[in-house]
Amino acid sequence: MRWSAVAPSNCFAIWSRAEPSRVSTPLASLPNGGPGNSPGSDAANGLRIQFSEVEKRYGMRLALRGVTLTIAAGECVALVGHNGSGKTTLLKIAAQLTQPSRGKIAFFAGENPVSLNTVKSRVGMVAHHTLLYEELTAEENLIFFAKLFGLENPAGKSRQALQPVGLSGRATDLVRTFSRGMRQRLSIARALLASPGLLLLDEAGTGLDPEGQQWLGEAIRRLRDSGCTILMSTHGRNETQGAVTRAIRLDGGKITQDSGAGGNPNEVLVMAAVRDSGEEGAS
Repeated sequence: MRWSAVAPSNCFAIWSRAEPSRVSTPLASLPNGGPGNSPGSDAANGLRIQFSEVEKRYGMRLALRGVTLTIAAGECVALVGHNGSGKTTLLKIAAQLTQPSRGKIAFFAGENPVSLNTVKSRVGMVAHHTLLYEELTAEENLIFFAKLFGLENPAGKSRQALQPVGLSGRATDLVRTFSRGMRQRLSIARALLASPGLLLLDEAGTGLDPEGQQWLGEAIRRLRDSGCTILMSTHGRNETQGAVTRAIRLDGGKITQDSGAGGNPNEVLVMAAVRDSGEEGAS
């Protein structure tokens, strides 16, 4: 394998129409909707998250201002708000990629607290940038990350992960030949390798055409139904919001709207889409 002299790419490939012959029903071929999941596995039990008075400061700028929020296990929560509202920062804190300046975050499996060190192996993230190794093949990328996760049989798990995202036929192709949509599918496969109890998505639908967004929306819905907790930032109205069970709006680092657990997220989502359209029209 070609591991040396390679760095993750921050470049976006232009999404082209997916190849229908290579696209399977999202995650349908596995029992609980994700790579490696089986009935009764840990992945079927989503993590509960508690943010308590979380503040994040970058120099003089406050990105988050006293955010207190509980996300129940198995919820699919959409974060909306204009650029700079704090969505990505909140996701990074949930992913343990950055620490809050004040306040704390806690994770629970059922009623049992999960340590911050342990939780890292139970969190999957699909960032705005796919951060894949372009000079490796799809399969080599997944094997590399499976080894980082310390998974047994990384080659077998990688092949298994490619099938439900419709990339088995492209396993030996270099990632630099992939469209934006195919890269996003591969990023999702990578995020699900360790059967996470929490999936974080940072505007994962950006740049996808309607077909790609529909695929992503169906994949998210199936993961939600498997019991995985999902927290995602989203922009405007798109197909990825069909699985959402709760919507939260951030403005200036504060929560200004929350449909609540068991509430109707559509009002928050529609209002966000209207505001986004107004901002785009004014720019």
